[in-house]
Amino acid sequence: MADELNHECGVAALCALDHGRERNVAAMMPGMLLDLQARGQLAAGFSTYDRDRPRIIETYKGVGTVGEVFRTSHAAKHAALMSRYKGSMAIGHTRYATTGGDDVSYAQPFERIHGQKWKWFSFAFNGTLSNYSELRETLIREHDYHFLLDTDTEIIMYALAHQLRGEVQPQHGLMMNALSKQFDGSYSLAYMDAAGQLLVARDPLGLRPMSWAEEDGILGAASESMALQNAGFKKIQSLEPGQMLLVQDGKYRLERFADAQALARCFFEWVYFSNVGSEIDGAGVYQSRAAAGRKLAEIEDQHIDERCVVVPVPDTAKAAADAFAHRLGLPSVEGIVRNRYLGRSFIQPSYLRTTTAGRKYSTIPALLRDRRVFLIEDSLVRATTLRVLAKQLKAVGCAAEVHVRVACPPIVSPCFYGIDMASKEELFAARYAGGGKPSDLQEMSAELGVDSLRYLPATELGSVIGVPQTSLCLGCVSGRYPTPAGNRLVQLGVAPCEGFDR
Repeated sequence: MADELNHECGVAALCALDHGRERNVAAMMPGMLLDLQARGQLAAGFSTYDRDRPRIIETYKGVGTVGEVFRTSHAAKHAALMSRYKGSMAIGHTRYATTGGDDVSYAQPFERIHGQKWKWFSFAFNGTLSNYSELRETLIREHDYHFLLDTDTEIIMYALAHQLRGEVQPQHGLMMNALSKQFDGSYSLAYMDAAGQLLVARDPLGLRPMSWAEEDGILGAASESMALQNAGFKKIQSLEPGQMLLVQDGKYRLERFADAQALARCFFEWVYFSNVGSEIDGAGVYQSRAAAGRKLAEIEDQHIDERCVVVPVPDTAKAAADAFAHRLGLPSVEGIVRNRYLGRSFIQPSYLRTTTAGRKYSTIPALLRDRRVFLIEDSLVRATTLRVLAKQLKAVGCAAEVHVRVACPPIVSPCFYGIDMASKEELFAARYAGGGKPSDLQEMSAELGVDSLRYLPATELGSVIGVPQTSLCLGCVSGRYPTPAGNRLVQLGVAPCEGFDR
């Protein structure tokens, strides 16, 4: 299930335009990062720009949630941080990773100091470079680079530095074009230098989202539109794949750095990761989840009677559950309650996930006793938590039947573009030929301890999201990937998280 997944990170950027160089936009950054917290809870940080201080770029980051790192619950300490790191430009990051653990050296942004201001930069990155190993070997072999960390973020830092070599500053469009030809994978990038320039870019395939807006002389960008909306921005747009925002001399412009090509947007952004109020490329997250629920209801084959009740798995399945229930004329009740004081189970080692799942959710027997429960889930990956919930619904909730409906197709292959999906051997559906036959679904239901199991058909993804099916990356549900490195890695059987920092 998606609650056992983790995403690659959240990125944000802010810049005071024109004559607003004295405006402290950096003070807005912790609030924006809080709205991106679900994308990464391991570490947080920001870099700020102030041309009048001796250290023009300053970076502050730490291990923990945004609130812990920026001391938001302690007014005086938070105010002191915001005063020390004030700036007219800032980039920020929330991190989760499968490499580097809780070492603060892996926290972003990454800063590279240099005497020439346009070579002194800081950047934050959201995504995964699938050809990480090849890029690393090339930098070592051809340019004699030395690496301190096991992360593709360091690869990007050195790749940027290599593009900035020499005495003449390169054009940013040419720089990003050159990098786009080297990078295989997903990335959205926020970059600023000590010369007062800001760059925000989205990968040419559109795998990772990036929204932007300008309001009252402030330019903002973030991995999710909701972070901008809550910061007060109104006319929010999605950065197009292969497009970048560039700020120079206090003014911004949009510029294409890579030719338009076949899109491969990650459907999990709509299914699970993004805030339910966000929009990506004009397609609303809430609307897509509700549409998936309606589609599941349209293909429902169980007999519906007065004993039936719909229960969402908190929290991302609620929109699908409500729509499923409405379409079938059934009540949707919160028969499962989530303990919000426990961390997300995907952050923990696998041997702890089952224990945490049992403590994380509670059932309400008064709503479930003797009921035929349609349990709506956003996605199903390892199925660790669902096994626990199914047992609770029957043993504690006293449900008569449990029918699981998943608002996502079966996950049968790893992700090499930034989602912490298990190796193929650990994927629940992959062990049953992808759940494509009724006999597969019967066996899967028996293993989960439920009465029936149904998935959203993969062919319906585009229609429920509201985008062309051909514009989505379907690697994890088809085993066919949109980039050469992805297809090569799956053939080699490489674990998706080896060497990747998200």
